[in-house]
Amino acid sequence: MSALSEKNNFSIELFNDDNQKRQTLSAQFNLTWSHYQILMRVDNDEARRFYEIEAAIQQWSVRELSRQVGSSLYERLALSRDKDKVMELAKAGQIIENPRDIFKSPYIFEFSGLEERPEYSETELEQALINNLQKFLLELGKGFLFEARQKRFSFDEKSFYVDLVLYNRLLQCYVVIDLKVAEMKHQDLGQMLMYVNYFDRHVKQDFEKPTIGILMCSKKHDNIVELTLPENTNIYASEYSLYLPDKALLQRKLAEWVEEFEETHGV
Repeated sequence: MSALSEKNNFSIELFNDDNQKRQTLSAQFNLTWSHYQILMRVDNDEARRFYEIEAAIQQWSVRELSRQVGSSLYERLALSRDKDKVMELAKAGQIIENPRDIFKSPYIFEFSGLEERPEYSETELEQALINNLQKFLLELGKGFLFEARQKRFSFDEKSFYVDLVLYNRLLQCYVVIDLKVAEMKHQDLGQMLMYVNYFDRHVKQDFEKPTIGILMCSKKHDNIVELTLPENTNIYASEYSLYLPDKALLQRKLAEWVEEFEETHGV
């Protein structure tokens, strides 16, 4: 067994391409040398620390770690949070305490095998996610368990179908997902509100937390979300992509957030 796969207290010091900025990786986690080879290529100190913590806690394989780094998980989680909580990711990893903590934007479904074209249907997208369920759950994040697809419920002699029903064991609540291959409409949010209300009133047990709804669409509009949904709702709208994101663009956006945070707090 490699010495780096054992728990210990030493650190690895390395240099980036310009040989100016020293980077440090703690070897206190039970990770292999292959894991650290991936971590060494992450330039941002906070992002590297986040991936190191998450890889150890969630026991990511080398391939899973590589995928999470390639899909810019750190940047997507950071940009989906309140700015005051961005710094927490690098200190403790992803802590799941409330519904907002499981949310990210965009979701990345590059593993689906679908091409971004107007012809594919919501059924095809749903089937592609089910066919790659392990990767889909990895993309959703911590604590997710799959329960059903096209979950049927009825009232007033009408039937409705929820695309995907999951459960988050960390939050102890249902998570219902509606897939839209087209641009988001306010009616889609109204439909999701109905789904969430149904699960809260007729499915969840007394000991469980309120249901979370996630509308995944090819394009969302924040203004429509704000006007349509009540305040403090457990419903979120997020875009998804069938390709890996532009890492440089996400990094620039995050840098702007961090700069604003530091100016506001006098860091």
